[in-house]
Amino acid sequence: MSITNESELTGMQKVSEAVAFTLREMISYAQPGMTTKDLDEYGAKILSDFGAKSAPYLTYGFPGWTCISVDNEFCHGIPSDQRVLKEGDLINIDVSAELNGYWADNGGSFVVGNDIHGHQKLVDASREILQKTISNIKGGVKIAEIGALMETEAKKRGFKVIRNLGGHGVGRSLHEQPDELMNYKNRFDTRRFKKNSVVAIETFISTTSNLAIELNDGWTMVGNKGGYMAQHEHTILITDGKPVILTEMNGILN
Repeated sequence: MSITNESELTGMQKVSEAVAFTLREMISYAQPGMTTKDLDEYGAKILSDFGAKSAPYLTYGFPGWTCISVDNEFCHGIPSDQRVLKEGDLINIDVSAELNGYWADNGGSFVVGNDIHGHQKLVDASREILQKTISNIKGGVKIAEIGALMETEAKKRGFKVIRNLGGHGVGRSLHEQPDELMNYKNRFDTRRFKKNSVVAIETFISTTSNLAIELNDGWTMVGNKGGYMAQHEHTILITDGKPVILTEMNGILN
């Protein structure tokens, strides 16, 4: 969406606060021994307290309030009372919601407990790439150039990007134009970021795979060549200068 007045800005700030606070609290709450269903229900309570509704459930009928992916699961993991978190697991939580007709999206990957499997380097790369990406976005910048920056930064660190997942416009629904904000340079994409528009910018940084493929559950995605992936995501408002990070409260870049 494009922000045209103060009430639209306030609406986006409120829903962004709801998803950002929920993500931050879920990351803090996660620990070895709990199930991903426990973690999801904790997040559900926080979203409900804000009066917010789960965006994946509203939009797609997703069987959970939030997406929680563990280890080799890349994204869209279904919360389950069978999946118990273990020390050193690589976790991704994606929280998106609707509140009073406005929608926002954010996510983050992190290691539960001690990094006994060496995932932190991947997590740090994803976080650093998101930070650098956001600092380079303003009205008029080519979308393809931002994709090129993301892939270049991933390669510098010895990682790959997932080529069939991307960021997207957000605001009046979960996914809006501009869609397919990819982590690589699409030389046929001539679009530019527009001032006052709201987008969800997200990294998809991986160890060995370059595509995400869906499992038989119809939701969970894993890598075409295995390995691990880290994702970090902010909803931002594009300006003539530095973007306004609407979901900054989640603390994923700290």
